[in-house]
Amino acid sequence: MNQSTLLGFFKSACLFEASLILLALILGWLVDINPIATLSFSFIPLFYGVIGTIPLMVMFFVMDRIQRNSVTDIRNLLLNTLGPGLRDCHWTDLLILALIAGVSEELLFRGVIQPWMDDLWGTTIALIASNVIFGLVHAVTPLYAVLAMVVGVYLSLSVNFGGETNLLIPILIHSLYDFFAFVLLIRNFRSRLIVS
Repeated sequence: MNQSTLLGFFKSACLFEASLILLALILGWLVDINPIATLSFSFIPLFYGVIGTIPLMVMFFVMDRIQRNSVTDIRNLLLNTLGPGLRDCHWTDLLILALIAGVSEELLFRGVIQPWMDDLWGTTIALIASNVIFGLVHAVTPLYAVLAMVVGVYLSLSVNFGGETNLLIPILIHSLYDFFAFVLLIRNFRSRLIVS
């Protein structure tokens, strides 16, 4: 890939993720839910967001060591689809993309879709249904969809860490996890290029 194609991939990924913020705001307006109403900045949610990322990082390391075909398929698919487009990105580019993805997806799923479903059907159904949707939109493979659904449930539960509802917690967890995953994915992609 040439430099302009790489830049195009990065810009497209950022624009797509950022468009989900607009979608969250429009959908929130339609169903009378303000997705940023439970977003507040203070030390405790920041702390929970950083600490809450650790279990997902552990899960990532475990999954990275598993050599079963279904897990290897996910790893290869991500390396082959994201690796070429992100390989020449600086770590700050990866951080920007991860932050945009964390903010946009959490505003949409935990800020609008889940509260809307909660109003309609109650907490348990909202938790399950919103994260089934979250898993389906991440369904690059069936196993990846299930893993995304499980991560979505974790993110949904994190909104109330510390007894206070705050969307900042899942935004931080999601963003930090994505950044961590992007960095390791790119490192693995670059090492694969050196070997071959």
